[in-house]
Order: sequence, then C-alpha cells, then structure tokens
Amino acid sequence: MSQHIAKPRTTAVILAGGTGQRVGLSIPKQLLKIAGKAVIEHTLTTFENADSIDDIIVLMAPGYVPDIEKIVAKAGFKKVSKVIEGGSTRNETTERAIAALGEGLAEGEDANVLFHDAVRPLLSQRVIDDCVVALERYQAVDVAIPSADTIIVTRTHGEDGEFITEIPDRSRLRRGQTPQAFKLSTIKRAYEVAAGDPNFQATDDCSVVLKYLPDVPIHVVAGDEYNMKVTQPVDVFIADKLFQLASTAAPEQVSEEAYRALLTGKTMVVFGGSYGIGKDIAELAEAYGAKVYALGRSTTGTHVENPEEVDDALSKAYAETGRIDYVVNTAGVLRIGKLAETDNATIEEALKVNYLAPVQIARSSYKYLSETKGQLLLYTSSSYTRGRAEYSLYSSTKAAMVNLTQALSDEWAGDGVRVNCINPERTATPMRTKAFGQEPSGSLLSSEAVARTSLDVLLSELTGHVIDVRQQDPTAGAARATGFEQALATVLDRQDGV
Repeated sequence: MSQHIAKPRTTAVILAGGTGQRVGLSIPKQLLKIAGKAVIEHTLTTFENADSIDDIIVLMAPGYVPDIEKIVAKAGFKKVSKVIEGGSTRNETTERAIAALGEGLAEGEDANVLFHDAVRPLLSQRVIDDCVVALERYQAVDVAIPSADTIIVTRTHGEDGEFITEIPDRSRLRRGQTPQAFKLSTIKRAYEVAAGDPNFQATDDCSVVLKYLPDVPIHVVAGDEYNMKVTQPVDVFIADKLFQLASTAAPEQVSEEAYRALLTGKTMVVFGGSYGIGKDIAELAEAYGAKVYALGRSTTGTHVENPEEVDDALSKAYAETGRIDYVVNTAGVLRIGKLAETDNATIEEALKVNYLAPVQIARSSYKYLSETKGQLLLYTSSSYTRGRAEYSLYSSTKAAMVNLTQALSDEWAGDGVRVNCINPERTATPMRTKAFGQEPSGSLLSSEAVARTSLDVLLSELTGHVIDVRQQDPTAGAARATGFEQALATVLDRQDGV
C-alpha cells in the first residue's frame, strides 16, 4: 500500500522594506495608493486569492508594522499570519523571514516559500501557480522575461564619462522579476553557507543560491511584462493606468437557487429602467425575488437630471420596503456631432444626464446603501480610454464615470458601500440604434448579457472595479476577463467602441 505524501505548506513572503525615496515620498512606496488602495494591499490581495498559497508573511519597513496590520484587518486578509519588522538590509530581512518560516515545522519537514516584492502589485495568478508547480521538481525557481532592450556593459573613465566595454548577446539575457521560489531547506542552507563569507551581500535570493549552492539548478518560470516594479515616479502613473484598464471577473452564482437566495427580500432601484440594459436588469432581479423599482422618463416620468425626482424615487422605495440594497444607473444620452457645431442645449443635456445625474444619484443613495452595506453600479463606455471624434461629450462623461467609481469606492469603503462600473462593448440598445441605425446582426452584445454580468457584479464583494463585458467571450455576459494581460488588447478594442 502506497503512503499518502502530504503536500508541503506554501508561504508567500512579501518583502516590503523599501522607503520610497526614489519616488520622492516621505512614506514607504508600498503604502502609496494606486487605484484607490495601497500598493501592498493590491499585492496581498493577489496572494490571498491564490489557491496555491496557504499563508502569507509580511516583512515591513521598520516603524510601519502597525500600518500593515491596519490594512490587513480592514481588508479581512485571512492568510496573513505574521507581520514582522524587516532588517536594515535585504539579506537581514530574508534571514528574519527564514527564521519565522521555520517556526512550527516538525523536524525534517520542509516547506515551499515564495519571496515577492511588495511593490510588484500587478502579479498574475498564472505566475504564482507556475512557481508552485515548478517547486514540485526543482529546489529553486526564478521568474524572468526576455530583454527587449539591448544591454550594454560600461566603464567610467574619469571625467570623460561612461564608455561601452561589452554588448552581451541579447537572446540569452533575461530581466529578473519576483516571486523567487524555494524549498525552505534550500534557501536556509544557502544563507547558512553565505554567513561564513565576510563580504556577503546580495540584492536577491536566487543569487545567494547561485553563489553558495552552485550545484542547485535554478529553474526559470516565464514572467509577465506587466509584473512591473513600482520604483520610479513614472511607475506610479503606469501602474495606476494598468489598474484602471484591467478587467475584473465577476463571479457567477453556482445555481439559479443561489441567485434567488441572495436577492429575495432585497430592494433594487434602477434608474434608466425603461428599456435596454436597465429594463433587463430590473426584470432579471425581480424574477429572482428582489423588490425592484425600475424608473425611467418614458415609463415612470422620472428625470434623472432632476435631483428632486431622484430623491423622491429613493425615498419612496425606502418608505415602502425599509431598505435599499442596490442602486443602478444605466440612464444616458448619446448625441453624435462635431463639438463646434453642437448647440448649448445639447451640451447641457449631455452633461446633466451623463455626468451630473450619476453624481446626484450617488449622493442621494449613500445614506441608504450605508445602512445595508449595499452597492452603487454605474456604466461607462468602451471609448472611455480614448475620446473619439463626433461624440466627445459622450466619451468624456463616460470617462468621468470610471474616475467617479474609483473615487467613491475609496471614499465609501469604510462604510462598507461598494461602487463598481460596467464597461460593455458595443451593445444592442435603443439608444445605440437611435444614434447609429440598424447594424449587422451578431456584431453587438445583447442587453440581456450585459444585464446578467451586472447582476453578478451586484452580488459580488467587488468594489472600485471596471468590469468589461466582451462579445467575443464564449460565456457572453460572464465577464471572464483574466486581468492585466488583457489591458493592452483592451485599449485597442475600446478605440472602436462607444
């Protein structure tokens, strides 16, 4: 009879000892906010959601351990087992992590460890899983990508500056990333041997294994271009844009009964509920047992650009049901034409309906949603990343919805109110037909598919996200986007959308 071999425990060690000097900060760069959250919170979220990771240890810059403990408590990270003060050098910080990892292990027991820079918040689940799988065969694993740039080796000659001495073969050069993964026994042994070297100094852990355990092969896992390190001021801007562009998957419920269980007894208010996506959301939620107030100009006479009518609609829903769990705004106007030829009335209408109305809806909804820990759901356009000729008003106001979503999700997080934004690809709605006429069958998303994704988002714990709904997704409406690797492709796709 073969004995069952227990799977080794896998721990992610988040190295967060940086000070932020290179990005001109008075606080560690891992505490800098990007896309509404501290950089390290994005990083921790990735490992928290990784099925292959059992627990997380954070090594934080001296004096800032309480800041991380607050982030962990607020976000509810269950895998973070320890937050430890890091050392004065990278070597000392890793040694403290190794000591902490050894606690609780039985004699002869080994474990897996992934060391990751806290300021690489765009790490993918794929890279994490590949590292863990590689540890089934190898004792040391690095993550790297090919170098797109020619690398030169230089030497300085006094006041004359630098001169090239060598240009290595680029085909063999790789840019190292993290995580770096090891069997705990291997990295521990490497540091024990290194301790006997009076000149020991290292900036990463694979180099320690390479130098002091030369017989241990270091396997290389393919990294990702977007697994960037936030080091320079421009990196802050780039990372923020990548978060803004990245798609997020909205988890589907496991069954029809699950939808019903979550929606029965809940109250939903849908502005723009007369037709199209809003009407489909209202009908779908109502079918699952929610009390739905579908409001629109053509059905209930509700004008979203009128703050009093918005207030009255919400007050009525609350008075009749005693709660408001979800507020959805799909109302919008799309007027095609050159800005220089657009009259004041059209400009005013676009600003009132597409921008001021969502602002007023958000402001009026807050007190109700804070009671139920509910969610506000807004809508943008696939053209929000790049305004397009002849509908500048529409594109620019829809871009504002993304910023409003991200700002409010941060502002309201402490009160448990979630705010998200749906970004549908070109969708078959009466508004689009009015603007563009009849288009080829099959070239547009159905409003029902967008409504289904909207419902999944409303029932999720997501907040501050822009959720793409793409027609080429075979599970149309399920928002199956995998994340940052789609960001660049998404930019190109959106330039042809509305």
